[in-house]
Amino acid sequence: MQIEEKIRIKATPEQIFPFYENVSEWSSWDPDVQSSSIEGEFKAEAKGRLKPAKGPAAKIEFSEVTKNKSFTTISKLPLCTMSFVHKLVPSSEGTEVTHKVIFSGLLSPLFGRLIGTGIRKGLPATMQGLRNAVESKS
Repeated sequence: MQIEEKIRIKATPEQIFPFYENVSEWSSWDPDVQSSSIEGEFKAEAKGRLKPAKGPAAKIEFSEVTKNKSFTTISKLPLCTMSFVHKLVPSSEGTEVTHKVIFSGLLSPLFGRLIGTGIRKGLPATMQGLRNAVESKS
């Protein structure tokens, strides 16, 4: 199962990426995040924690980080992996931002229904929150 949302932000990827790198401040622009943290630097293989606004805290791992372009975090669930993919693509009007959530594994249909429904509802507000935060600082 996959959920994807896109938004255009009037800023460069270099202006947006610091909002991702500042993990402890994700809750300032993402209403679905109560708290988040990272151990060490914002790079592949870093570990962290994320407490959603609804639900228990979860361990996250940064599986891919490409500065000013993309990053992916993964969370392990029983017989399921939840990947959160974030991409920045420059365009003539700013940057196209894509957030994608992918459920994979044996129990992905179950977790897709249990967790995915809330993610699907909240993702537009998350994207709008990021745009508002970035454009107000640009």
